[in-house]
Amino acid sequence: MRKSSSRFGFIVGVAGLVSSALLLGQGPRRPGGIPGGFGGPEGRPLRQHTATATKPLGLVPATEKAPGQNEVKIGVEDRSREISSNAIPDHLVGAFPNRGNPHEIAPQAFTFEVPDRPEIAAEITPVRLYPFGFALNGVFFDPGAAEFWQGNRDSGWQYEALGGAVPLGLDENHAHVQPTGTYHYHGLPTLLLRQLGASDSRHSPQIGWAADGFPIYARVGFSDPKNPASPVKVLKSSWQLKAGDRSDGPGGRHDGAFVQDYEYLAGSGDLDECNGRFAVTPDFPEGTYAYFLTDEWPVIPRAFRGTPASLRERGRPGSGPRGKELPGPRGDRPTNPPGGPAPRGEFPR
Repeated sequence: MRKSSSRFGFIVGVAGLVSSALLLGQGPRRPGGIPGGFGGPEGRPLRQHTATATKPLGLVPATEKAPGQNEVKIGVEDRSREISSNAIPDHLVGAFPNRGNPHEIAPQAFTFEVPDRPEIAAEITPVRLYPFGFALNGVFFDPGAAEFWQGNRDSGWQYEALGGAVPLGLDENHAHVQPTGTYHYHGLPTLLLRQLGASDSRHSPQIGWAADGFPIYARVGFSDPKNPASPVKVLKSSWQLKAGDRSDGPGGRHDGAFVQDYEYLAGSGDLDECNGRFAVTPDFPEGTYAYFLTDEWPVIPRAFRGTPASLRERGRPGSGPRGKELPGPRGDRPTNPPGGPAPRGEFPR
């Protein structure tokens, strides 16, 4: 089997995160993270922003057909889960380019591998400006925006993509387009959830896989994480806005305009600092560590409980998925059937 150039080794064995300040990027940079300075991704200059307050998002209605056919395959071989995708969504999208986003959606040629038998790592790893994972339709969950106060990534103040302070042209799926043409989700993928039959009255269907190999769900889980017979509930994040004003940088109140406006308060919600928990799910009845997208910040998790593979490899715009034909389903359901082996990281013994 051909091994992807992005296979594992994203950040391994690095001295880690024990405080929420480091998790939010307020501490020293880590090897493998995004370097400091004024340059943006691929060396592009960062935009200069001085906004300090959150604003309504004003989402672009998803009324347009995506430019092309969705192509995705997810399969397992040699203890790795491989995804091959052209990153074209299989649902309606907003109009791109638009006032807040000048880019057009273009097909990519991504092939990545993540662990099929993930394990809990000794320390958590921040997502930073890397994709968190991918949806079953092959579109990335990529929560971080490369937008910083005064255009300086070393300022310690990163704009929150869902905070509205900086208009990013997000559509109804809380998604927009990178300069490469890659369509990606910054928040709840509204039409994908509807397509998968997500409902407040039953446990969330699996919606994707994280870069560390653990499954991703959205919003709804069992009220007792160890009991599949317990009622379902909308799960709450344990992150909250900090009280008072920002002590430096942009000033103003902690209102959600910046990632650093939030702090983790253990036990204040249903989920841990990675927006996940150990739980039984319909797909993993023996239990697994699982991530949940939430209504409240961070919506998409901002840290990994396991060891992530790097998903920051560019595909070839204008072509479909590359790589060998993969065994397993097309990507419209998990490749681990109910009753099958759960990823390592099931309930702690």
